[in-house]
Amino acid sequence: MSERFARIRIVYPALVRLALLGLVALVVDYFFGDRAALWFTLVSFAAVLGFHFFYLSVLGAWLEHPSLDTVPEAAGAWSEVFARLYKSRRASELNESRLAENEQRFRRTISALPEGIVLVDAQLQIEWCNPVAERHLGISLRADQGLRLTNLVRDPSFVAYLTSARFDNPLTFRPLANAGIALSVQVIEFESARSIVLTRDVTQSERVDAMRRDFVANVSHELRTPLTVVKGFLETLLDAQPPLDPTRRHHLQLMHEQANRMSHLVEDLLLLSRLESQETALQEEDVDVGQLVRELGDEARALSAGRHTIAVEAAAIGLRGSREELRSAFSNLVTNAIRYTPSGGRIWLRWRADEDGAVFEVEDTGIGVAPEHIPRLTERFYRVDKSRSRETGGTGLGLAIVKHVLHRHDGRLDVTSQLGRGSVFVAHLPRSRLIAAREEGRLRAA
Repeated sequence: MSERFARIRIVYPALVRLALLGLVALVVDYFFGDRAALWFTLVSFAAVLGFHFFYLSVLGAWLEHPSLDTVPEAAGAWSEVFARLYKSRRASELNESRLAENEQRFRRTISALPEGIVLVDAQLQIEWCNPVAERHLGISLRADQGLRLTNLVRDPSFVAYLTSARFDNPLTFRPLANAGIALSVQVIEFESARSIVLTRDVTQSERVDAMRRDFVANVSHELRTPLTVVKGFLETLLDAQPPLDPTRRHHLQLMHEQANRMSHLVEDLLLLSRLESQETALQEEDVDVGQLVRELGDEARALSAGRHTIAVEAAAIGLRGSREELRSAFSNLVTNAIRYTPSGGRIWLRWRADEDGAVFEVEDTGIGVAPEHIPRLTERFYRVDKSRSRETGGTGLGLAIVKHVLHRHDGRLDVTSQLGRGSVFVAHLPRSRLIAAREEGRLRAA
């Protein structure tokens, strides 16, 4: 209703003026005849049309450069039109001012964050970045806006990460333009044609982690010698002649078991420290993983001692990597399946190809893992059932070793499990590490 009244309010003065002209034309006709009335009407309508054409031209000229300061003044219906244009333009400028102010406030807020933020399009071209990102990556918004980010930051790991389209885990690297810091990079895809690249300075945490790794490695290394001595003396006492009485023998056997457990813990700590160290390069070789899996199957049957049914399916697929590290990772998965599967259960070991490369699967009918524990399984010393881990001799480091070995081989670990029904641990390894794929790539390059 208000819109209808607004229209009437604009048209009403024009209708009144037309009615007055008609009335005057009748009076002229009455006193001066039809011809005089006709000429009066024609001249009046020409004047009205000229009036409206004039203000139409004024409106057109204003619309070329609309501004509050230059809104025209008019008479009649046009005064109401220009008044409404003034109100509309004023409201529009107020909204634009508020939007600009909000945008500036938002950018100031983002610029004050300790993380670097880079907005890129689908071609990784820089649309905007904050000053922290400029310092982290050695770029400049003023000079580099519109340029491809991977052309400006040429670190191979950074370029590979941004072009991989797999951003489940952040990347940690030291940029060539600022080698004194360690950066953690995470990509967030929030639109089909835009992404946010977040950078965080993790130099201090990296330094603390390095100190922790060095401390653990040094302490573990220093513990090896006394543990070897203690184990040697315990074995000597256990083999002493004449035989010890049952009580003392039992006590010495307990000591020997705990010394062995501690020795395994030290070895796992040293291995994990070596895997975490960036200075330890991956010693690559051609690995017959099918043969390795069959060997693990034989060892699993010996460890199980007939308590489980163990099936092995191993395809003839070779891999480029470290046989020692892969053996350690796969062996941990197999050993865990045996430890947490009750007698009479079944265990399957599978090495097969898939669409992304190859996978090593360990499936069991064991006790399973509750969903809330699965995300933390690869943490150091994390145990779902601490009492059972002590009984089976686990160190709590096996899955942490698996995670780091797979990471060094560009792979990942997936876990699915149901309480009381069993678990499936799947180690994914990329196609780029398969020997056949690498040979095919070399042939194409040649």
